[in-house]
Amino acid sequence: MRTEKVSWLPETEYDFIMPKIPFWIFIIIGLLYFTALRVDTMDVDASQYAEISREMMRSGDYLHIYDRGAEYLDKPPMLFWLSALGMRIFGVGNIGYKLPSVLFAIWSLFPTYRLGKRLYDDATGRMAALILASCQGMFLMTNDIRCDTLLMAWVITAMWLIQEWAHSRKIMYLLGGAAAIACGMMTKGPIALMVPVFGFGTHWLLQRNWKNIFNPAHLLAIVVIALLLIPMSVGLYQQFDMHPEKHVNGAIGVSGLRFFYWSQSFGRITGESPWNNGAGIDFLLLNMLWSFLPWIFLFMTGLITNCIVLVRQRLRLQQGQEWITTGGFILAYLALGSSAYQLPHYIFVAFPLAAIITARYIAVSMENIRLNKVLLYSHGTISFLLLAVILLIISYVFPAGNMVILLWIVLTVVWVFLVFSKNLTGKLLWLPAAAIIIVNIFFTNFFYAPLLQYQVGSQVGRYMQQQHIAASDVVSYKADDPLNAMHFYAEGVISGIDTLASLQKPYLLTSGRGMEDLLKTNLKYEVVRTGSFYKVSELTPEFLNPKTRATAMKQYYLLRFR
Repeated sequence: MRTEKVSWLPETEYDFIMPKIPFWIFIIIGLLYFTALRVDTMDVDASQYAEISREMMRSGDYLHIYDRGAEYLDKPPMLFWLSALGMRIFGVGNIGYKLPSVLFAIWSLFPTYRLGKRLYDDATGRMAALILASCQGMFLMTNDIRCDTLLMAWVITAMWLIQEWAHSRKIMYLLGGAAAIACGMMTKGPIALMVPVFGFGTHWLLQRNWKNIFNPAHLLAIVVIALLLIPMSVGLYQQFDMHPEKHVNGAIGVSGLRFFYWSQSFGRITGESPWNNGAGIDFLLLNMLWSFLPWIFLFMTGLITNCIVLVRQRLRLQQGQEWITTGGFILAYLALGSSAYQLPHYIFVAFPLAAIITARYIAVSMENIRLNKVLLYSHGTISFLLLAVILLIISYVFPAGNMVILLWIVLTVVWVFLVFSKNLTGKLLWLPAAAIIIVNIFFTNFFYAPLLQYQVGSQVGRYMQQQHIAASDVVSYKADDPLNAMHFYAEGVISGIDTLASLQKPYLLTSGRGMEDLLKTNLKYEVVRTGSFYKVSELTPEFLNPKTRATAMKQYYLLRFR
């Protein structure tokens, strides 16, 4: 259903200049997502979640969560359930852990398209799907797998289905939306409920649509959500509430139910939660400057424009206007930005809404020739700079060889051809999209892949598997690394020791500091493997510069004792 023209849009029709987005472009992006399956899981969070999923798969206990055998109370179980299922089908490894989340990332494009189509038109919906698919955050989410990929997919699915229910009043859409919200809550907590409430609540309020706000059908949705949350709630109650004597997260008497439904989310705003990294309200916005590339400036302009228009209309929507996307994004941002502890990926849940806002603004700006040219020049410049950064990476940071550089030249020439093509419709969409796709072909395969080779956990864990060294025969001592990936790739938990006097295993993993202590003892050993490593989640100019990389890295040693 097309919405009617509203007063703040140009009077001329814009359909004739809207770019036609073919389905094959999404196939290309999807294949690019799949190439991330070859990249190892990254310490600290992703490899920790992979190990939790592996332990869950091995134990068959899907209601109680353990991390290296210890009680785990942090993230809900959905990611672990799906990744454990993936490992049961495809085996322990990158594919088993990552594939479910990559499939959900691809799925999220469909409800984004459908919601954009329902709110505006088919062309806007397709643009929104392409914008979401090609933003830098999506490529990051399919490389460094965390909970946010699943959360984003569940939330946008819920919002699409709820909008379909609001349009058709078919109860199956409301039930599906409620089920998606419940699954989102089992992925990362109450934020999965709050984002739809923010979006539809502000939209209906600005419409003065009291019938939708106070619709009794919402009670049915609440019942569905509550019923679907029962298994997870039972698991939390059994593991924690029934055992107040347990020592969890530095405290005893911890309620799993209270932690999930309040402390983990709202407690970070009220100050109840001990997690605090001093992030301010601008933290997520500053990180969006890279995570929503190359669309961030189009998005910000569209968001501000929507707010100005609403203020001019005295906070009342006109016929054909919507505030689901803008209200949902703004309130979600304020809620997440009010937390005392924030990470850049927290805002990813609202990226589908940002994509629809951006798509609508592009559709409008295409009619204004002068504005279109300004935006085209600015985003063309951004795109070219991104391509130049990739050339620097493949030629200097991690030299990839002449054939890879030749591929970059060919693809860049194709991009330049698009720049000067007179027959290409919708350059404001196509030039940034083409550039970011080219960038991530190289970024995934020639930056992330070689970068993860410096992670000690995956290096040693794979070696142990190849040499059939049991995890129970290895301990670590002063390894100077969290080693989360090591447990996953070794397919077993490696314990640590505080003193060499307690060494009782035939193998020891240590660093230079540990070797200094070892030389002061009379222990006899041989070095079975050694190499350089770096904490890949903490990149510095010293490490990225090949001339100084050696000084930024440390040495690890896997020793066998006689």
